[in-house]
Amino acid sequence: MLIALHIQNFVLIDQARLVVTNGLTALTGETGAGKSILLGALGLAVGARAERGAIRQGAKQGVVAATFDEHADHPVWRFLEENGLDTDDDQIILRRVLGSDGRGRGFVNDQPVSIGMLRTVGEFLLEIHGQHDGRGFLTASTHRSLLDEFGGLDKKAKSVTSLWRKWRDIEDNLTEHRRERDATAREAEYLRHVVKILDALTPEVGEEAVLASRRAELMASEKIADELNAAAAALDEGNVETKLSVSLRNIERASERINSKNGVLSKAATRLDRALNETMEARAIIGQAIDEFGAGPDELDSIEERLFALRAEARKHGVAPDLLADFHEKTRTALGNLELGAAAFTELEKAESIAKTALNDASKQLSKGRVAAAKKLDRAVELELAPLKLGAAQFQTIVETNEEKITSEGVDHVEFMVATNPGAPPGPIKTIASGGELSRFVLAMKAALAAKENRTVIIFDEVDAGVGGAVAEAVGERLSRLATDAQVLVVTHSPQVAVQADRHWRIDKKQGKKVTTTNVTMLEDDERVEEIARMLSGAKITDEARAAAQRLLGGIKIAPKKKRTRKKA
Repeated sequence: MLIALHIQNFVLIDQARLVVTNGLTALTGETGAGKSILLGALGLAVGARAERGAIRQGAKQGVVAATFDEHADHPVWRFLEENGLDTDDDQIILRRVLGSDGRGRGFVNDQPVSIGMLRTVGEFLLEIHGQHDGRGFLTASTHRSLLDEFGGLDKKAKSVTSLWRKWRDIEDNLTEHRRERDATAREAEYLRHVVKILDALTPEVGEEAVLASRRAELMASEKIADELNAAAAALDEGNVETKLSVSLRNIERASERINSKNGVLSKAATRLDRALNETMEARAIIGQAIDEFGAGPDELDSIEERLFALRAEARKHGVAPDLLADFHEKTRTALGNLELGAAAFTELEKAESIAKTALNDASKQLSKGRVAAAKKLDRAVELELAPLKLGAAQFQTIVETNEEKITSEGVDHVEFMVATNPGAPPGPIKTIASGGELSRFVLAMKAALAAKENRTVIIFDEVDAGVGGAVAEAVGERLSRLATDAQVLVVTHSPQVAVQADRHWRIDKKQGKKVTTTNVTMLEDDERVEEIARMLSGAKITDEARAAAQRLLGGIKIAPKKKRTRKKA
């Protein structure tokens, strides 16, 4: 609820600090005294558009601050937390500062915010209904949630929202998989063709370098073989082994004749034997080398054909020859994933179908509940219309269901429609109802809905315009009833409405030589009798008017005259 309002340098108000209590508060005063100025200031605090001339003449800036005290479960707290705004205090202070240059700043709990954010927070807390201004649930976008609250369908609505989000998550995932599947399917034939070729080719890591080295050896093998054969031939032609063998036998025989094993001949024999062995080993190695470097007739052709195939495939796929084996493995994996993806896609389609079915079933149940609640709401509102001099009007809650277009709020579009004249087609409240009718329609709906939309402050500006007598009394009774569930402020010219209030403020204008100011006075019992008498009789208050005022107020006794005090504004 609104507990305090501070106004400084706003139009005709110099300074005003008002304490607001719960229940119904009536604001009365002469025409032009500034009642609408007070409501305009409150509107600025909750983000309304600033008009030219809003700043008091001669002031550099104007300030309006509204303090609200809300229960812990009020949705405004969650909104503040989600937007990083301070929620440490138990109160919410909305402040608007206007400069003389027309620029404005908004604050929520002393944190600077945009005017749009200020307005959004304000809509959680307060709504104003004037003859030419319908805010809050007059907007069609709010009608669905209001109907859900009236019909006790909040849990079902939240369940639909939860199921919708789950379905959308699965659907988004499915859409992404479908896009990937389609892209992979377009490449499937190509991938299979590539894998088939690479499977036949079986490239190996590092193979190209080995083949290139062997090819270089084979290309030089003919010359190498000639040189090795010449080396072997030299050994054969020189008869080196035979000569060493003959020389060794002769030395050995000579050594035996002199029976000397350690002499000069023995040393010569040892060296000749070593030389013979080394020569024989060298001859064998040369023969082995001839066998190794001597290329077969088809080996070079085979290696060159393999190198050409590897390099051609590598160029085709834009990879280095040594990376062709890795590319082969990746391509094979992509094909494997295609098969696995098909199975996963089937499971995802099944999950999406289950989620969609659950959402459709919940939406249908919610839609049935809304249709039933709409009929009850229509009857409840119509019961309120006749006492408000709108007996010929009709109120209708339209629930249009489109199961093909499902949203987070179900399959229904809900809108409140009225027809103010018999036989006239129904239309949106804002466009069909006149200024006075609009406020009374709002009041009728408010009484039916019992302020279930969680706004704790509701303001009516001249809701009783154009009515009097019993109708005005009925307006006052309904405002009083509405104030049991919400804090209600009403600007009124009707004494029948004013007497229903729990609190009564009088707004009057004081004309000075140079400055005109608006004053706000909270009336005591005797002051209230005087104000109601003024509203009954006009400028000259008679004893008959005072007596009538007392009767309306329920027999309030007038206290002895005392000096009045008033808050300067």
